[in-house]
Amino acid sequence: MTLIDWIVLLSTIGGIVFYGIYRGKQTKHSLQGFLLADRELPWYHVLLSVMATQASAITFLSAPGQAYTDGMRFVQFYLGLPIAMIVLSVTFIPNYYRLKVYTAYQFLEQRFDSKTRILTSLLFLIPRALSTGVTIAAPSIILSTLLGWNLSWTNAMTAALVTTYCMMGGSKAISYTQMLQMSVVLAGMFLAAVLIIHQLPEEIGVHESLLIAGKMGKINLIDWKFDINNRYNIWSGIIGGFFLQLSYFGTDQSQVGRYLSGQSATASKKGLLLNGFLKIPMQFLILLVGIFVYIFYQFQEAPIFFNKNSERLWSQQANYKQVSTEHRHVFEVKKQQEIALVKAIKTHDVAKTEQLQTSIQDLQGKQKDLRSKAVTEIKKSHADFEEQDTNYVFLRFITDNLPVGIVGFLIAMILLASMGSMASAFGSLTSTSMVDIYQRFMNTEGSNQHYWWVSKLITLGWGILCLIVAHFAVNMGSLIEVVNILGSWFYGTILGVFLCAFYLPRTSGNQVFWSAIVAEAIVIYAWYIDLMAFLWLNVLGCLLVMAFAGISSLISPSTKTA
Repeated sequence: MTLIDWIVLLSTIGGIVFYGIYRGKQTKHSLQGFLLADRELPWYHVLLSVMATQASAITFLSAPGQAYTDGMRFVQFYLGLPIAMIVLSVTFIPNYYRLKVYTAYQFLEQRFDSKTRILTSLLFLIPRALSTGVTIAAPSIILSTLLGWNLSWTNAMTAALVTTYCMMGGSKAISYTQMLQMSVVLAGMFLAAVLIIHQLPEEIGVHESLLIAGKMGKINLIDWKFDINNRYNIWSGIIGGFFLQLSYFGTDQSQVGRYLSGQSATASKKGLLLNGFLKIPMQFLILLVGIFVYIFYQFQEAPIFFNKNSERLWSQQANYKQVSTEHRHVFEVKKQQEIALVKAIKTHDVAKTEQLQTSIQDLQGKQKDLRSKAVTEIKKSHADFEEQDTNYVFLRFITDNLPVGIVGFLIAMILLASMGSMASAFGSLTSTSMVDIYQRFMNTEGSNQHYWWVSKLITLGWGILCLIVAHFAVNMGSLIEVVNILGSWFYGTILGVFLCAFYLPRTSGNQVFWSAIVAEAIVIYAWYIDLMAFLWLNVLGCLLVMAFAGISSLISPSTKTA
């Protein structure tokens, strides 16, 4: 990056962070002030804060790369979101506000008992800590790629920065910062799309780009085929996605804490409902940017490795020049056939279109073979080499092809998105640890000032643990999939507990507690044997908890009801 890019990057991030800390200083030094921003945020704060919490750097780094390699089908993952938001607004939010809880899990003790509350808290804390570690890894990838730094040290620096920010600011600082972050992020993605299109050949516009992408199988928005082993189709999106989103927004404290900061239940409902209907077009835009990057690299030679560190290793291999020359030759032939394909489509020459489509797919296969050859060569001297570089596709395009100043702005956009989601995650880990464990079971008589200070120390502890997770997360493949797979291990079980509380009034704490443990064991085993695609694990976990608890309540009725 140039000096101008660094100035843009640091001024954008610095300005927003200092503004958030300034607003955070206006919060009272109390537990409610630190965790829930004194419950005084308007609906648009709730909307942008909820969106910023979900849309981390993973979204803006990994999703375009996901579209580049796998097409648009990932958008089906969000189809159940609007339905989930409606259910939340009718059921969850009114109960949370009526009981004036700090966390979602306080409600469970009032409905069931303390052991059910702490079990569900732990089921939340485990995946949230793991996914936060993955979230830390995403911006570290940016910095290590840009600066050539060691990834482990970059992880440490990123974790330290965000942990310090969270300890200083509290919930109000997070919310005000996220409001500006989302504005920058949405502007940045739109700008990226415009600039990519501008850099395509003159004869290739938006229409032609979509034609090529469609023929290459990238515009695979809807898959109607029901297949329980297929990760992304309309059925897994609507059904599995509904259960995952209902659990995430209804029982995950990183989201619950965002809308419990609203000034009223009405403000929280409005923010969540708008999020449900705006998230799909936003995700569509992000994936579409990935498609345009894919089209760009049909007319500009793509590197064999998007990860610059991998590329440096590759350049040191003996057959580097030979393979690279062959790769360039295949690209030039494919480029001419891409141009011919557009002409054939426009002239409605079906036979020529099918012939070119097959030929281009064969050439893409040759490119993949050459990349595999390079991977094999590198692994001879570096056995631990990680060949997966989906998360580097969009970042590499930005740094190699966009104008001075714009690069710094887009990098700032990705880092700001990461900071927003990490801040919410640390806030949720802290609030659950403090309210559901420390305050409830370890120190019930502490002062507000005591709890305020202990909350800061708990944030520090979670920052260290998440850093350890981040160290192992960078080689897990597409980070956006990793985060959702981790959540799907636990979210279904947690949701089942809450639905028992709301809709099965005869179930008792003992029945739900043991049902949740058995269901969780089955879900983990189902994932281990690869029984079904990960989105369906949410459905499985939820239904198992409700089925086991419901049957238990019929066999041994409880007198305690909601």
